[in-house]
Amino acid sequence: MLKSISSYLKKALLFLGAFSVLFIALSFTSLPYWAYYGLAATDDQLEVAPSAIVIMGGDGMPSPSGLMRLHKGTEKALEHPNSTVIIALPYNEYDSTYQLSLMAHELVEKGVDTNRIVFAPNGFNTRSQALEIKELADTTAALLIVSSPEHMFRCIHSFRKVGFQVVGGSPSFEKPSDEEKLKDETDEDELKVRNVALRYNMWSYMQYEIIVLREYTAIAYYWVKGWI
Repeated sequence: MLKSISSYLKKALLFLGAFSVLFIALSFTSLPYWAYYGLAATDDQLEVAPSAIVIMGGDGMPSPSGLMRLHKGTEKALEHPNSTVIIALPYNEYDSTYQLSLMAHELVEKGVDTNRIVFAPNGFNTRSQALEIKELADTTAALLIVSSPEHMFRCIHSFRKVGFQVVGGSPSFEKPSDEEKLKDETDEDELKVRNVALRYNMWSYMQYEIIVLREYTAIAYYWVKGWI
C-alpha cells in the first residue's frame, strides 16, 4: 500500500516538475500573449451600428478590469450616440446598486447621457447576465460587448447561445509601457535595466499563462454545460 502511494506521489511530483519547467519556459516566448490575444475574439466585430452596448462589470469599481471596461465602453458609447448602454454587474445586499451607480457616474462624467444607461444587476455569471439582458433587449438587436480580452470569446458565444443573432466584441486591451523606454541607454547602472526579459516580460507572460489557463477552464465548463 505504502509502495503504491509512494509511486503515485513520485509520478505527481514528476508531472508538477515538468509542468513547472514548461510554464517557465513558455514565459520566455510570446506564446502566452498570443493565446491571450486569441481569446479576445478580435475577428468578431460588428459590421453595423450597435443597438446596445453591454459593459460587463468585471470586478466592479474601483478595479483595473472595471475601469478598463468603462474606458472602452465610454469610447464606444460616444462613437454610437443612439445606442443604449447596459451595465451588467451583480449587486449585493451590502451596497445595493452602489457599484452600478459608480460605473454609471464614470460614464456620465465622460459625456454619456444618463438617460441612455440601463442596469442589469441580477446576473451572477456570464450565462445568467446574458439571460437577463435578453429580457432587456430584443434578440434581433445588434449587441456590442465590452469586456476584458480573455473574457470576450466566452462572452460573445454565451450571448449567441441565448438567442442574440448579431453580437460583436470590443476587448479592453491594456497599453503597456514602451519596452525601449524601460531600458538604460546611459552609463548609469543604477537607473534602469538593460534587458527587460527577466525584469518585466517573463512575469507578465506568466500572468498571461494563468489568465489563459483559468479562462480555458471556464470555457470547457461552459461547453460541457451547453452554455456556449
